[in-house]
Amino acid sequence: MDTQFRALGGNPIAPELAINLRQFIFGTAAVPVRCEWTTTALNFAPPKEEHAYGLVSPRNGTRGLLSVLQGFILKNLLFKRSLSRILGGGPPPADLLRPSEEQQIDALIASMVEILTQISEADKFIVALPGEESFIAHSITYFQDAITEKLYLFQLDSKGALETFLKRNIHFYTAEDCPGAMLFLYSAVLTRTIEKTRSDMDIKGPGTVSLVGNKEEGSLNIVTLLLTGRATPYIHNGVIHAGDENSYAAPQYGTLNRCSIGLLLWENEKKQTTILQPGSRLKTPHLPIWITSCIGYFGVVFNNNQDLLRNYHAESRFDLVYYSCSGNEVSMTIDNRGLKEFNAAMDNQKAESTSSSLSGPAPTEGKEELMNTPLIHLIHTKWGDAYITFHCPTSVVRCLFSN
Repeated sequence: MDTQFRALGGNPIAPELAINLRQFIFGTAAVPVRCEWTTTALNFAPPKEEHAYGLVSPRNGTRGLLSVLQGFILKNLLFKRSLSRILGGGPPPADLLRPSEEQQIDALIASMVEILTQISEADKFIVALPGEESFIAHSITYFQDAITEKLYLFQLDSKGALETFLKRNIHFYTAEDCPGAMLFLYSAVLTRTIEKTRSDMDIKGPGTVSLVGNKEEGSLNIVTLLLTGRATPYIHNGVIHAGDENSYAAPQYGTLNRCSIGLLLWENEKKQTTILQPGSRLKTPHLPIWITSCIGYFGVVFNNNQDLLRNYHAESRFDLVYYSCSGNEVSMTIDNRGLKEFNAAMDNQKAESTSSSLSGPAPTEGKEELMNTPLIHLIHTKWGDAYITFHCPTSVVRCLFSN
């Protein structure tokens, strides 16, 4: 393996870089890396079955990274061949969400390439893959993790070269219990460079700060790095100069351009939700796909109508699907038509035994309790006056964020 990597132009990681990489991403190189990062692969649900579009993993610190990848995978599955579907040459959206194994891998590679292209400058990429030989010894300052100290770094000078390289080596990311999530994060940081990623995070003052952070499903900085190309903690539009009477106003760089995929966020604390509310460049992306952070749980909400956010009438009433990498899926209808039209529509619809109206004026059993469901609050950060009908048992909605 090592001989092959050298023949392909791979360079062994320098000990100093290995230590800096571990320290920046995980906070220290002197203790073991949390095991979920060394064992979480980029794995899908079984192909051609329900949820075949979805990445799956236990709840752990890789979930934020996986959720962004999931958003781009949905973009590639649903919208990459949009023109052929318009002309009648492509499968319906429902079939697009049941991809074959080959289509799963193609969508994964396309998503990895798109994310790294956003991060890179002038289409220069660094991809990290583990060999067999260790290039830094175990010591009091460096605790070996069986991956970082064995890395080979491959520099690729075009988007096409990156795609070809990933196709040849995708098994390093998808094999059972492989460190696929960790390798992709390493490649993203190395492509951006540690120095620029640290600058993105706007770290001030002493103390240990890590990219991964201490949240159970990972930090918002990882999400913004993969989603926008910069690991900024700020999700407002553009640049804001913040300061007070005792300090100069310093620039805080938020989202500089409208994104193809958006971000929605809701926390239990109203003040925290208000401070962290995304700007319009994230709330209203080009495509109807949003990465979500809801009381510390990452997921994705999406719709298969590419023109949803460009058509006022389409956005008056439409369906959304919420998916998390735990394998949970919840479908819902978002109704923005107002009280009178909503009541008229409800009068003409028969209640379905598997559906529960959890928001809006219509009386519903347990409505007061269900109105506090975190997913309701999350959706209302984008569509504040919407009436939301979940098409699943209420018990599923209640338990969605409880484990």
